[in-house]
Amino acid sequence: MKWLALSLFLLLAAAPAYSQPAPPLPEKIEALTTLLQDPEVQSWIKRAEDKSTPSPTPSSEPSISTWETAIRTRMDRIAAAIPRIPAEVLKAAKRVREDAVSNGYAPVFLMFSGLILVGMIVERLYLRMRSHADNGIYGLLSVFVFAVPLAIIFFAVHWPPLVRVSLLVYLIAFVGFRLASALVVLAVPREGLIRARILVGAAVLAIANSVAGSLIGIDQDVVDALSYLSSILLLALLLEAVWSVRTRNLQRRFMLTVAMVVIWALWCLGLKGLFWIGAFALILPATLQSVGKAALRLVPNATGMRSVLITRGARAAIIVVALAWLVFVWKMNPEGLAQRDPALSAVFYGLLKSVAVVLVADLLWHMAKCWIDGQLVTSDETGLTPQETSRRGRLRTLLPILRNALAAVGLTITVLLVLAELGVEIGPLIAGAGVFGVAIGFGSQTLVKDVISGVFYMLDDAFRVGEYIQAKSYKGTVEGFSLRSVRLRHHRGPIFTVPFGELGAVENMSRDWGVVKFRISVGFDADVEKARKLTKKIGATMLEDPEFGPIFIEPLKMKGVEEFGDYGMVLSFGMTLKPSPMQSFIRRRANLLLREAFVSNGIQFAQPTVNVGGEGAAGNASAAALQALNKNTQPAATIDGNPP
Repeated sequence: MKWLALSLFLLLAAAPAYSQPAPPLPEKIEALTTLLQDPEVQSWIKRAEDKSTPSPTPSSEPSISTWETAIRTRMDRIAAAIPRIPAEVLKAAKRVREDAVSNGYAPVFLMFSGLILVGMIVERLYLRMRSHADNGIYGLLSVFVFAVPLAIIFFAVHWPPLVRVSLLVYLIAFVGFRLASALVVLAVPREGLIRARILVGAAVLAIANSVAGSLIGIDQDVVDALSYLSSILLLALLLEAVWSVRTRNLQRRFMLTVAMVVIWALWCLGLKGLFWIGAFALILPATLQSVGKAALRLVPNATGMRSVLITRGARAAIIVVALAWLVFVWKMNPEGLAQRDPALSAVFYGLLKSVAVVLVADLLWHMAKCWIDGQLVTSDETGLTPQETSRRGRLRTLLPILRNALAAVGLTITVLLVLAELGVEIGPLIAGAGVFGVAIGFGSQTLVKDVISGVFYMLDDAFRVGEYIQAKSYKGTVEGFSLRSVRLRHHRGPIFTVPFGELGAVENMSRDWGVVKFRISVGFDADVEKARKLTKKIGATMLEDPEFGPIFIEPLKMKGVEEFGDYGMVLSFGMTLKPSPMQSFIRRRANLLLREAFVSNGIQFAQPTVNVGGEGAAGNASAAALQALNKNTQPAATIDGNPP
């Protein structure tokens, strides 16, 4: 396939060089012939004929019948022009060769090859001198370096008319092929690279032949016939590419084949608008995806907002080019069926404007979403001030709600703008939506209450994501919000989804700092001062622990004797900690360390006791017997004999 495309290109480029020279003409006739072949003169003659020709009266036949007759006539002319293609191409080649030779220039093919050779030499020198990494940017720059000397030489030389047209068209085609090949390398996988280049080369060559044929005087029917034959070749290449990919299933390949044939048939019938719409609908999804990847490969270090701007901007540029081309095709076909219907024309332009509105809305939404996601990324918060930590926690709480609100507002505004561009009066819709919203508000007071309550909870900064709260019978860690409810993760695992209207007073156990208090009962004879010193040592030990130390604001301390109980003294302990899920674990750890320290230092914990009294020896004996029976049970009994 590659050699086939290259052969077609060389054949069409070399035809003028190898055509036989025409017999010499008289000098004046030769000058007149050269003047008549000038494209500017031909254009002037055509305009003069158009002015002198009276405008045809509008046909009284239905437009569909007129369209069918015009299509049939055109197809007949093209079919009759196919056998004349070789002769017309040879005649045009002779004219171009004579134009070059008669003005003292070499054959066009040799001049074209020389210009290409100069561009390649300059490009090779650039590639040797540069020291940059080999990526997509410098691949495109090499194409630019290749094109600059071609442009300088072309505009510096005064070429004959036909030579100038031929060189310009095919030089632009060659540079366009180089540029498209550089972009294909960025967007297409390696296994499909050769096939993609062949398709691009065939398409560029077909367009160049069509444009050049019209400019150098080939009959328009012959040019159309060449275009049809080129379209058949392109269709065959596309179908071969579809059926050669083994990853697609049979049904999808069949559907793609049918779609391509239908789109080609639309082009053959002259329905250019439908053809381009169908072609864009078929190729734009994959093209946009490839363009996004290619843009990121051009700027490999782009991240965050810059990445969004590059990828979305490149895709938007492709869509804008497609829309501009559709408008151009629409304007160039004023006699089309759709152009004659003002309603269809209004819908067409409304759809194009709607696509532009959606593009702008999509870009703005992704920029806002990227910024919000960047703010929500979890980062290392060690070493931050409490104010900065509090600010980040509040952002993590409010930004998801802001993102959802922006999505809802943006979608609503976009839909209204699209409807307005399509000719729908949105004023009554907005008024009706207001009345409908009031009715919904009266009918769903609970929902409105939940939403409004949530707004005020957020304004009051009552709780944030990650904090442990308790409201009524609900308690847990805040995991997230919606517009009407909050999700709480209980410490045992269940998730409560609580509407804001049912929260009521909220007890936030994780804001700023928390004091952990607990009590321990010891015997009446315990050494309180010794217990205080042991507690101080345990607090210092926990403060030096690398796992627990950063959480402490104030270490573990014994507050003193809280009260005297029935069986012993109640000692109060406390410590001030930063908001952390480790608070309960630290409290349990402190209990364990205190127990070990008290036991090892002879401080007894309080135990319930029973005083049993009796009269005389009989009472003492009864009490002793009762003690023997209950020696292995709790609570333990202490026997005190009272004198009679």
